[in-house]
Amino acid sequence: MTLTSHALQRQQKLSDPPTRRLAVDRDLRVPMRDGVELLADRWAPRGGGQGLPTALFRSPYGRAGIFGTMMARPLAERGFQVIVQSTRGGFGSGGVLDPMRQEREDGLDTLDWVVKQSWFGDSMVLVGMSYLGYVQWAVADSLPPQVKAMIPVVTESALTKEFMRADGRSLELPFEWGALVAVQERPLAMFRRGSQTRKNTRALHTLPLRDADVEAIGRHSQYIQDVLDHDGDDPHWDRLDHRHRVAGTMVPVSSVAGWYDIFLPGQLRDFTVLQDAGRPARLTVGPWTHPEAPVVPEAIDFGLAHARGEEPPERAPVRLFVMGQDAWRDFESWPPKDYAPERFHLQADGRLSVAAPGESEADVYRYDPADPTPAVGGISITNGGRIDNTALEARPDVLTYTTAVLDEDVEVVGEVSAEVWFRSSLAHADVFVRLCDVDEEGRSHNVCDGLTSLTSAEELTRADVRLWPTAYRFKSGHRIRVQVSSGAFPRYARNPGTGEPIATATTLRAGDQAVHHDPEHPSALILPVRRAL
Repeated sequence: MTLTSHALQRQQKLSDPPTRRLAVDRDLRVPMRDGVELLADRWAPRGGGQGLPTALFRSPYGRAGIFGTMMARPLAERGFQVIVQSTRGGFGSGGVLDPMRQEREDGLDTLDWVVKQSWFGDSMVLVGMSYLGYVQWAVADSLPPQVKAMIPVVTESALTKEFMRADGRSLELPFEWGALVAVQERPLAMFRRGSQTRKNTRALHTLPLRDADVEAIGRHSQYIQDVLDHDGDDPHWDRLDHRHRVAGTMVPVSSVAGWYDIFLPGQLRDFTVLQDAGRPARLTVGPWTHPEAPVVPEAIDFGLAHARGEEPPERAPVRLFVMGQDAWRDFESWPPKDYAPERFHLQADGRLSVAAPGESEADVYRYDPADPTPAVGGISITNGGRIDNTALEARPDVLTYTTAVLDEDVEVVGEVSAEVWFRSSLAHADVFVRLCDVDEEGRSHNVCDGLTSLTSAEELTRADVRLWPTAYRFKSGHRIRVQVSSGAFPRYARNPGTGEPIATATTLRAGDQAVHHDPEHPSALILPVRRAL
């Protein structure tokens, strides 16, 4: 394991540890209030560890692999003892997997168990990304005094809300996650990930979507069925929503987010709540997709310091990686001050300008859900991030609007939105808007995007589209571009055009779409801009 330790140190850019000799106590039994027992492993320095600060991970993905070796090992080598617990219904833990519904009670019972163990000292931090961050919010307003800090990474307190919005239903992420937890304990599952990904991709084209889980995993998944049947506003999900606990969080919180992460809007909302409530919190947002965000360095720099009763290295409350400039910058708040909203108007002939639009004909395209506009880069687990959009923009179902060459840098930091005056031949249609950076060679790379669904699109309607927030500097010599289309499949469920529920729709109807940009219908992208750099 010494070779593994050295490899992880290089990969995560960590300092040399005090020890590389560890011991692991496996399958510790943690009792829950209803009699179910959950299993946990304890990592600690060999021949010691008692009384060291405890880092707690609660995971639905097992206790080995990435969560054991890649996270527990480097922390246990550098001053923590680490508890990795399997959540209910998986990897030997008792009970039945019911994603996210039992994390409040199970989390509180686990904390109560940890602080009573003979090896426990007097401090603990909660650590983890995605689901492992969400479980921290589930208990955040009722922490025992021994918990000294929380480190939620690429996550939020209402995990389902963003990707199950009624006006913009995500498909790829909840489906892939449901398939993952359904097959992850099957024999040789790790070695079948490639074939499983291909099955998932094929399954997402299934009609009706209610049968897609059978195509992917060979049986129905209750979680996937629930995702298809209940949008984010449905009371079905109320027990999973812990937004009301955020303001009551009293311990220091370090949130680590990614500009290309699915949970970014909710994570920024949580941070803003902490900020407005005067809680000790800091925010880091990097150029990461969901799997890329770092966990271990923040647990050491921020978590271990607080666990020892020390202050972490001083820094500003908000640290953002400004893409385009490719530099880390410090700010006092989110959203930062001194960035004023500026309207970039869609114009005739594919132009984009701060000038008011003149009289012009609408631009038209045809969207066919049988050949849906594909998702290219952006917010995706498997192929997300910043990608050349040249092929996407060549499609006839994608409109583009581009500024003249910039004669100065334009810096955009904050919330991004669009107002698109839109009409369809169908009542039901989607509007997808993407912001791009076009370099000197004409290559267009995606910055951020968003989608909204309309239910009366046969009438000329102003579609208000919330794009992902961003921090980006468009350099002098580049151009700013806006894409408008009607889908990004399979990130978002394709709109069948019929008004049928997405779970049961079997008919796909193509629509003729029109984007208006004239003085009475001034379609625009709204960017938080600072020009005096």
